[in-house]
Amino acid sequence: MVGIGPGHKDKQTNEATQAISSSSIIVGYETYIDLIKDMVNGKKVYSSGMMEEEERAKFACDEVVKGNRVALISSGDPGVYGMAGLVLEIIAAEEKDIDIEVIPGVPSANTAAAILGAPLMLDYATISLSDLLVPWDVIEKRITSCASSDMVIALYNPKSKARHTQLKIAQDIILKYRSPDTPVGIVKDAGRNNQKVILSTLGRMADEEVDMRSIVIVGNSTTFRYKDWIITPRGYRL
Repeated sequence: MVGIGPGHKDKQTNEATQAISSSSIIVGYETYIDLIKDMVNGKKVYSSGMMEEEERAKFACDEVVKGNRVALISSGDPGVYGMAGLVLEIIAAEEKDIDIEVIPGVPSANTAAAILGAPLMLDYATISLSDLLVPWDVIEKRITSCASSDMVIALYNPKSKARHTQLKIAQDIILKYRSPDTPVGIVKDAGRNNQKVILSTLGRMADEEVDMRSIVIVGNSTTFRYKDWIITPRGYRL
């Protein structure tokens, strides 16, 4: 399992680049394969769309059993909302005996944070607002717990064509514990050519232009803006 980070080759780890180069079969979500298309020339490529993760994982495992070297691609890090967990679950459930390696990449929240400045300097949590695999009441409890404990929150999958209300609900929950002036940074397509950055506040967060490719970072009670930077103090006495 290979994490390609934001997608640009210059933002991948050397280990990820080498793993892709040394693999004969490349497997992944079609959008992610397109991001590395210049790296897969001459290789067998198996790509598919959204909601077909299990099919891709099983295909990759089957090819490894046949003796092929396979790179199963995830954006960001394969162990952060990526393919690593699913593959390991399949291997455990089917008691497969195959050699695998998880090659890390820069998670999307960390790429977005670097673009925004230093919003994740202290304790923080990442929460996906997609309820396709996790019940919404569980997600609400997690948002409440993180908001009440004053943790910076990085929201993945904040909105999609089919999901329009979750970000507003998350905003309403967090507003019970934080000021509407709390800094919020939104990065769409972080680290890619069409990257877009929005500096906002908790009070305006749900009205901003956000989609599935956006990361929304909500500051804590100490987070502040300086020029175009969002900063969460670590606690140094300056």
